[in-house]
Amino acid sequence: MKNMGRLITFEGGDGCGKSTQLKLTADWLRGQGKDVLETRQPGATPLGVEIRSLLLSGEFVPVPECELLLFLADRAQHVQTVIQPALAKGQWVLCDRYSDSTLAYQLAARGLAEGVDLKPMLAFAEAGCVPEQTFWLDVSAEIALKRVRARTDMGAESTRLDEEALSFHERVHAAFIVICQQYPERMLRIDAGVDIGKIQKNIQNQLEALLLA
Repeated sequence: MKNMGRLITFEGGDGCGKSTQLKLTADWLRGQGKDVLETRQPGATPLGVEIRSLLLSGEFVPVPECELLLFLADRAQHVQTVIQPALAKGQWVLCDRYSDSTLAYQLAARGLAEGVDLKPMLAFAEAGCVPEQTFWLDVSAEIALKRVRARTDMGAESTRLDEEALSFHERVHAAFIVICQQYPERMLRIDAGVDIGKIQKNIQNQLEALLLA
C-alpha cells in the first residue's frame, strides 16, 4: 500500500496546551514508525517568519481586515511550500493552528464574518489542503489566560494576541464550540483541563484508527 501523508491540526485558545500536545503526539507517532513533520502557523517559512513578526510583535497593530489577510498570506505560502510537499512524500504533518484559528480569532472574535461570507478566502489559502483530523484542546478562557500569564512571568515571550482582553478570548472559545459542532467528524474536542498525560492518551486513542487505515 502506498504510504499516505496525513494532515493533523491542533487548535485552541492561547494557553490551551496544544503546542505541548503536538510535540508529544509527534514523538509517539515516530515511535509507531511514522515520518512526522512538526510545523505551525504563522511563521513556518522564511516569509512566514516576517509575517509572524508583523502580526504578533505588537510593533505595528493591523486593522482586523489586514490581520486576516496576513494570516491567509502566511497560510498560502506555508501550504504550498511546506505542507503539500511533505504530504506528497508520505509524511504525517502536525500543524499548530490552521484555518479553524482564523475562523475563531479573525472571523468570529474580530467580527469580520458579520454579513460577509469569507470562507471562500480561507479555502483559497488552503489550496485544497484540508486537515484529516483536528484536535481542539478545550479549556476555559480564564484558565488559559492564567496559564499564559504564568509562562510569561517565567520569561516566555507574550504576543499581541495573548494580551487581548478576556472578553476577546471568551469570543474565541465560543467560536471553537460552534466550529466543533459544525465539523463533528473532523474536529474532536479534547478536555485540556486534565493532566498532560491523560490529554495525550486521549489523542493517541483517537489516532489509532488512522494508523490502521
